[in-house]
Amino acid sequence: MSRSIDIKLRVNGEDVGATVPARLNLVDFLREELCLTGSHVGCEHGVCGACTLTVDGDTVRGCLMLATQANGKEVTTIEGLADSGQSTALQAAFTKRNALQCGFCTPGMLASALGYVNAGGAADRDAIRQHISGNYCRCTGYQSIVDAICDVIKETRT
Repeated sequence: MSRSIDIKLRVNGEDVGATVPARLNLVDFLREELCLTGSHVGCEHGVCGACTLTVDGDTVRGCLMLATQANGKEVTTIEGLADSGQSTALQAAFTKRNALQCGFCTPGMLASALGYVNAGGAADRDAIRQHISGNYCRCTGYQSIVDAICDVIKETRT
């Protein structure tokens, strides 16, 4: 027995309405129903951070949140962060520092990093590492990612 629920939310600045299965994850809704494939699905347990996005300004794991829980909320995916220009400085720094490599973790990493920067996080390497510790990257070793985040913080605060 599958129950469906009507939801209305705002995704990347656009109003969206849909009827979704009660147990559909938010990231699956975004990817499958709205074709917003920037947020990746990795572990499906909230551990890897590939599905990180923002809901009402808070950083969340899209695989741990049901689409129905986003009813009435503002959801911003990596596509929305890019379109709004919010992630431009971080994207440029990631490119400059070669913090992208395969790119699978990049959308979630950018969303997490942006949350840290926007919250007034310091250019403290240990604090940055702690903040992004919930985002797995198998390619870069994190050094270049931390460098990129530090660069953005230093540039925006001088």
